[in-house]
Amino acid sequence: MGITIDHEIEIDAAAETVWEVISDVATYPEWNPFVLSCQTSLKPGAPINMKVRLGKGTQTANEILDEVTPGRGFSYRMKPPPLGALRSYRSHDIEPTDLRRCVYRSHFELTGWLSPLVAALMGSKLQAGFDGMSKGIKTRAESLARSKRAA
Repeated sequence: MGITIDHEIEIDAAAETVWEVISDVATYPEWNPFVLSCQTSLKPGAPINMKVRLGKGTQTANEILDEVTPGRGFSYRMKPPPLGALRSYRSHDIEPTDLRRCVYRSHFELTGWLSPLVAALMGSKLQAGFDGMSKGIKTRAESLARSKRAA
């Protein structure tokens, strides 16, 4: 059995503000406890290279962007290793609920014949990482929204 991690969180910020947060990958280390560094052009087919915190350790992830819809989200996949050992898919989606609020959805899935081992060794660490990232997005976006409203 693989790993599936989903989050859905209401954010008191416009969809454009949440997009600003998730698309500004250079600032991830400022607010994101999971992703320590991230580089990408946010163009479909381009690489997305990250260094993530897993518990007390770190891991490098080099993946490929699938889809990018400015203002609405993006998704990416792991470069497949030989023999279908692992396959991953990650998406960030933003759905406006009104002009000042939206819902952010995060989805991660890991499949393949090695996925039960990864789930046993790193499942709780991945869950904690994605939890922290979703909370960080909410906190960062709502802070930016308050700043924009005050200006």
